[in-house]
Amino acid sequence: MTWQDAFLALAGLVGGGTAVVHGVLIQRLVVRPYEAFLAATPRTPAAIRRIMPLLVHFSTIAWLLGGLALIAAAGWFGPQARLATGLCVGSLYLLGALANLWGTRGRHPGWLLMAAALGLITVGVG
Repeated sequence: MTWQDAFLALAGLVGGGTAVVHGVLIQRLVVRPYEAFLAATPRTPAAIRRIMPLLVHFSTIAWLLGGLALIAAAGWFGPQARLATGLCVGSLYLLGALANLWGTRGRHPGWLLMAAALGLITVGVG
């Protein structure tokens, strides 16, 4: 394994680890209170009750799959596939970092973790 592969795998670990922590926190701090709120308002349509938890976990799932893809790219993919994986996952992590930075005005560690993973991706595919 080259140092570039190690950086790419480390980016996958950072991104995947961030996704797992994000998923746990979103479930505890957003989904459960929202479900309690919906229990108090029974007139909410069933479709909204079903889709909201999936929507707030969408970024978690995307970041986790991106992290797994980076780890796989570091271990098994050729140079062209590593570059393509890095570009796809890197753009996803960039969007997550910028949205988190903007949305929380920098008072959240998620943008730092996604930016760190993005830096590792850049070095790993460069």
